Amino acid sequence: MDHSIIYLVLAGCFGLFMAWGIGANDVANAMATSVGSKALTLRNAVIIAAIFEFAGAFLAGGQVTATIRKGIIDASLLSNSPELLVYGMLAALLSAGIWLLVATQYGLPVSTTHSIVGAIVGFAAVGIGMEAVNWGKVGSIAASWVVSPVIAGALAYALFRSVQILILDTSNPMKNAKRFVPFYIFLTGAMISLVTMFKGLKHIGLDLTNLECYGISVIIGALCAIIGSYLIKRLSFKKREVHSYQFHDVELVFGVLMIFTACAMAFAHGSNDVANAVGPVAAIVSIVTNNGVIAQNSIMPIWILLLGAVGIVAGLMMYGHKVIATVGSGITDLTPSRGFCCNLAASTTVVIASGTGLPISTTHTLVGAVLGVGFARGISALNLRVIGSIFMSWVITLPAGAILAIIFFYILKTIFA
Repeated sequence: MDHSIIYLVLAGCFGLFMAWGIGANDVANAMATSVGSKALTLRNAVIIAAIFEFAGAFLAGGQVTATIRKGIIDASLLSNSPELLVYGMLAALLSAGIWLLVATQYGLPVSTTHSIVGAIVGFAAVGIGMEAVNWGKVGSIAASWVVSPVIAGALAYALFRSVQILILDTSNPMKNAKRFVPFYIFLTGAMISLVTMFKGLKHIGLDLTNLECYGISVIIGALCAIIGSYLIKRLSFKKREVHSYQFHDVELVFGVLMIFTACAMAFAHGSNDVANAVGPVAAIVSIVTNNGVIAQNSIMPIWILLLGAVGIVAGLMMYGHKVIATVGSGITDLTPSRGFCCNLAASTTVVIASGTGLPISTTHTLVGAVLGVGFARGISALNLRVIGSIFMSWVITLPAGAILAIIFFYILKTIFA
């Protein structure tokens, strides 16, 4: 192909820019509950997120990239003009990255999945033709944006009700917290381990049987529970006999647990949302390296996953604080016990989606989880005005991504054609 080197350089730059935008905006979904509940300082949250977002993106990000890379567009229609797909994917990366930058500047948490899917559909429908878009696949992705917050909300509701029943609403909350919190830590550790065993390790060539995966994850979950129990015992508590005074101490225990759920959420977020940046890059690299042939299946090069992982961490460290502030304290009043339920429910939902290859929106998932916890406490616990403004930003995201992508598609087509 003509301009092959230029295409590859632009793909790398635009992919890095898009990944940076994901880190700056969407990472709030992984860390905002921890910061908002004051379980972690912003500095410590950024350090934890950097480690686990990178690990999730690099180790477990390969499965979901297949759905973004292929399936949305009918590649057979482009076999005689593969350069159109290159222009389109470049335009999609640039438009989604710019929209994320604008949204982050105003502290608006928007869906990176909406941004990139809207951009791809926009350029394909206008630049190639309506028949080029696989509307069935787009419909199933759109359905997941509704299903994922419902699942996360139901999980968060159930988790918080269990915390209320087993710990908060009992006659001795402190005693029951020490008894039951290690079990919640076990669930979190085992869940992080399972997704790593099933998905992450195959990218580095280490194949394990299902039985081995379950066995290792149970062991790791147990180790996490033991470590958590030790940390809880290290916490110093004042002896308080009055029931209502024990809640402060109970929240200290859940503060320990929030560290584990923050790791889980960051890992799950990195594994799912890296696809939004590296999927289009992989498509461009595949076309260019195959001399214009649009391959139905292509291996995800390690360097592309690394590019996405580095971009996410850079965006988080440089600009992530704005959206973290909005989500962490705007939707509802969070405590460590409530934040734990939000994080574990949302990360479980994202991990399930990542394992099935369905590109859900982490933003929708976490807001669904927060709403679930809010409903468990009553509708008055929710800030409906903030929730309304967040919903509005979601509605704007799809057309914004599509319109920008169409503009950039025609600019690139004019330059290179």
